[in-house]
This record gives sequence, structure tokens and C-alpha cells, in this order.
Amino acid sequence: MRFAFVVLFALLHFPATAAEPKITAKVEKVEPSMKLAEPVRKLLDEQALVILDGEAVVMTIWFRTEIPVKANEEQVKNGLTYREIPEGTLIGALEFPKTFTDYRKQELPAGVYTLRFAVQPDIGDHTGTTPHPEFCLICPASEDKTEELIEKKKLIELSSKVNEGRHPAVLLLWPNNAKDGAVKVVDKGNGVLVATIKRSVVTDDGKSTLGFAVTVAGVRKE
Repeated sequence: MRFAFVVLFALLHFPATAAEPKITAKVEKVEPSMKLAEPVRKLLDEQALVILDGEAVVMTIWFRTEIPVKANEEQVKNGLTYREIPEGTLIGALEFPKTFTDYRKQELPAGVYTLRFAVQPDIGDHTGTTPHPEFCLICPASEDKTEELIEKKKLIELSSKVNEGRHPAVLLLWPNNAKDGAVKVVDKGNGVLVATIKRSVVTDDGKSTLGFAVTVAGVRKE
């Protein structure tokens, strides 16, 4: 009886497992990292998207103040998509305070990186490997020092340096057509979480906005 009482007391006073930290997103002023080249750094918004796991920062993303897109008035009226962004465009930069696992289950070292837009080819071993083919390729900030477009082949080579040449490092993009532009974390199922945000873009005829939803947790299922 004494043993049973001790066990019952422990169960009542000490939870069996601690609550898991919650992934959240917020926008706050964070000066872009000085590890970024000045031509890149000067384009970035100080209002950064910060992803947290409990109180710990998972990643900080600085988007360009204005992202260039190729779209006419009719396309803007119908709603912009990622496909209006030319491949190789500098989207922004990010910082991982510690090792991060991307959607392809690749471990990316802590550090500062640039983000450039790319579309996954629908051929060979790429077919059906992701729910959406649009990505930001993660590139070493120390080697990406220009605001200009980077040709796709060179971009893939540059991003692959993060993983010692094995495969580009990726930040998977999901569609974000929400009207409210809220900054929040959305559960896509199978442990995949995305953070949503609206960003300013520059079109052929003026300015508009485009919704982004970036993968901040989770990996692909085999």
C-alpha cells in the first residue's frame, strides 16, 4: 500500500511528459546580418520574419523590401503567383542560429545564407517528390554577393555548396492566397509547418503584394 501511495503521489505532482514547445512566427525589427555582402544587405527589410520554437529562435528571414516580378496589369488583377518571379531572383536572406533540417532531410549548418527563387524540374527523380515545385534555394552568404539574377545552373551549384556538393539546400514554398496577410504558422499535415506573410513586389506596371508561405518545420515523407 505504501508503494502504491508513493506512485500515486508522483503521478499527481509531476507530469509524465513536458509540453512540447510551440512553433510561432512574428515580425520584428532585426538588423540584417553583417555577414551579408553590402549589395545584398542594402536591399533587405529590417522588419524580419522570426520563427520561434518556444522562446528559441529557429530562423530569421529578411525579405527584400521590394521583390521584382514579371507581371502585367492583367496578371496582377488575376492574382500573382510565385511563377511571376524570375528564377535566380534574390528573395532575401536568412539565419539559422543552430543546425536546421530542410524539407529534403538535409542538415544545414548554423549560419547566414541568401535565398533565391527556383522551380524544381518535373523530370527524372524529382517527379512527385514535393507537394509544390517552387523553392527558395539557400546559398552561402559568403559566396553570394550580388543583387543580380543568377543563372539556374550556377545557382544550383552555389546552393549545393551548403551540403558539400550533394544537393541544393531548399526552403520549400507553399501557395499563400489568404486575403488578410496575417503572419502565422499553418499546419500542412505530416509534421510540416509553414509560416505565412505578405510581401511587397514591383511589377512591370507598378507595385503589388504577393503571399509567401515558407516551410519552417517538417520533412518529406518517403
